[in-house]
Amino acid sequence: MKNASVRKPEAATAKAGTTDRVRVWDPMVRLFHWSLVAGFTIAWLSAEDLSTVHEISGYVVAGLVAFRLVWGLVGGGHARFSRFLRGPVTTLSYVGAMMRGKERRYLGHNPAGAAMIVALLVTLAGTAFSGWLLVQPDRVAMLPALPQIVAPARADDD
Repeated sequence: MKNASVRKPEAATAKAGTTDRVRVWDPMVRLFHWSLVAGFTIAWLSAEDLSTVHEISGYVVAGLVAFRLVWGLVGGGHARFSRFLRGPVTTLSYVGAMMRGKERRYLGHNPAGAAMIVALLVTLAGTAFSGWLLVQPDRVAMLPALPQIVAPARADDD
């Protein structure tokens, strides 16, 4: 009987203190992440005094959200929403396991992180849309009549 040579996985033979890097996000997602950080930061910092800069950065953020929605459908690997979005039962189960310190590890977003991504994209889109509406009051008139949850706030020119 011949001795079969069994090759150990590379991780098992790696020297102590070294790690193998796995690039999870493609260049488009990386560019999106950092552009969104920059766009949001500029919008936030320019809100009071630099209305033109604020407005342009708001459009940039809106464009980035639109890009990410498209890339989440047609992008590759871990960029696709179908790769990381899970239902509420799976997400709540993951959060419960996380509270007990027994959560499963994921390459990319875990179910709780995926829920956070959805919340982030929805709130950024809503914020950009409401900002777009406020630039010109005539735009609000284009909307269908919506139930008033909160009374509209009016401010003086002072």
